[in-house]
Amino acid sequence: MNIEHMRAFLDVAATGSFQLASERLNVTQSTVSARIKVLEQRLGSMLFQRRRSGAALTAAGRHFHRYALTAVRAWEQARHDIALPEELSGVIGLGLQPPLWDRIGCGWIERIRERTPQLGVRTALDYSEPLTRLLCDGFLDVAVLYVPQQRPNLKVEWLMEEDLVLVSGNSEQDATPLPGSDYIFVDWGDDFRHQHALAFPDARTPALQLDDATMALQFVLRHGACAYLLESIARPYLDEGSLRRIEEAPVFSRATYVAYPEEPIDEGHLQVALEELNALVTRA
Repeated sequence: MNIEHMRAFLDVAATGSFQLASERLNVTQSTVSARIKVLEQRLGSMLFQRRRSGAALTAAGRHFHRYALTAVRAWEQARHDIALPEELSGVIGLGLQPPLWDRIGCGWIERIRERTPQLGVRTALDYSEPLTRLLCDGFLDVAVLYVPQQRPNLKVEWLMEEDLVLVSGNSEQDATPLPGSDYIFVDWGDDFRHQHALAFPDARTPALQLDDATMALQFVLRHGACAYLLESIARPYLDEGSLRRIEEAPVFSRATYVAYPEEPIDEGHLQVALEELNALVTRA
């Protein structure tokens, strides 16, 4: 199938309009329609329901969407990786969950670049499930995850464990271990939810629940709230006094894992990334 046909499909799906898709692609609407028609003929299924209000994906279109997205991404990535400058021998894709960027992201890249200057680095910041999909689709070579997703042909290994501590941005707050009305529940995953429920069986449902540690940190600092954060994230703010740790509160653990393909595209490059990651974590 033609990549441009799949681009047209993705743009119509994104905009819900053949006209808007044609404007984004800088082609005529009839060209977009013709490209979609070719796809539908080859697949033997209608991909869109055409309505006066726009175009909506059919069931077949929804199923095809992921494959089209993967194909277009793969083509773009192949073009990018193959057209390397002479000083680069290859590119390695690293995946990280956002809270891990400050903890290990920059240091990991620096170590790889210092050891192998001819190796380019591409990064993706996302949650465990999207990063796992990128690994399976070949867009990433290795990813550091909080919640490992078991997939065929992927290796998952324990990397490290960190403490989650209860911190407050209010210096006047009572030193009570029981979360109160200013408590922000940060969803650190199934293990944390289980530990949290055992430690606080009578706690009320918090008014604010977030699944992003960076957002939670900002709320804690700006509004004097409290939340469980990774000790490594909170440490600079604890040291400067803008956060206070509630010592009486229980400490929870947060495991981190590394995942990579059993059959990597370049085993040598992957080995460099894994060795430098483990050295960085061990040193820290």
